[in-house]
Amino acid sequence: MPLSRRHLIQAAGASALFAGLGRTASAQALDTVRIVNGFPAGSNPDVLARKVGDLLAKSGYARAAIVDNKTGAGGQLAVGSVKGMAPDGSNVLLTPMSMLGVFPHTYKKLPYDPVADLTPVSMGVLYDYAIGVGPGVPESVKTLNDLMAWYKAHPGKASMASPSTGSTLHFVVEMLGRAAGVDLQHVGYRGAAPAIQDMLGGTMPALCTPLGSFSTYLKDGKIRVLATSGAQRTRFTPAVPTLAEQGFKDLVFSEWYGFFLPAKAAPETVKRLNAALQDALKSPEIAQTLASFAMEPAPSTPEQLAAALQADLKRWAPIVKGIGFTADS
Repeated sequence: MPLSRRHLIQAAGASALFAGLGRTASAQALDTVRIVNGFPAGSNPDVLARKVGDLLAKSGYARAAIVDNKTGAGGQLAVGSVKGMAPDGSNVLLTPMSMLGVFPHTYKKLPYDPVADLTPVSMGVLYDYAIGVGPGVPESVKTLNDLMAWYKAHPGKASMASPSTGSTLHFVVEMLGRAAGVDLQHVGYRGAAPAIQDMLGGTMPALCTPLGSFSTYLKDGKIRVLATSGAQRTRFTPAVPTLAEQGFKDLVFSEWYGFFLPAKAAPETVKRLNAALQDALKSPEIAQTLASFAMEPAPSTPEQLAAALQADLKRWAPIVKGIGFTADS
């Protein structure tokens, strides 16, 4: 089952209790906390890392915070680099789920083991995917089923983009085409921005991407979001029905970013960082920043994050196998 916002909200009391325990185990402030992520400056993970780093420094967890953008290999370099770092709380990984829950099924070899080499600390954010269409699709197409019908009537235009080949978004496109009985061609881009430009130019009909990628384009109506992927409608587009509401019951997905320490971090270290992250992620400053990306703060206990990772590892294995994709080919 995909992790839901409701589940996290119900667990808030337990999370607060865990955070309180962490504060009792607080130690002297670290000199520096390094937050490693695998994406460039200005990206969503980078912005979140910088905001959280600032708050960790202000809270007394560390005297200073730095963000280490180890880009390359779709986030693999960042994850692989952390496993050899000291597990003393000074080196923290911030990563999307895909590097840990999906890559083990798409790559024959990875420079890390997502379970053995990392210690879960807290989930950071939760967000939904969305399917949007541009001016190349007639205004009469108002629902996802309308889009599938239009594809069937115009098979030469039956294509949908995602920001990356081999991503969860790529696989959602493949699953959607199969579920709808449409020979849907996936087109992988290097990021959402060039795909959106092709949509606005009318050469790409549709895009499956994180909802926040569409945020700045919705007011003028040039891009219309037809569906979101969560278990419930998101507050950012409350009028847009989910994939499940439109008949695609198995296509329920939300993705998360999580905070991890290297393996063998002491329980006291995990508790202290979890407590500091709880406070940071519940701050109005973080909530406002994430809202601009259509993301929700989702602090959790280490156990909840570990369970979410195990659930995603289990869920994506048969999906990737059924699609037949390998990143090594």
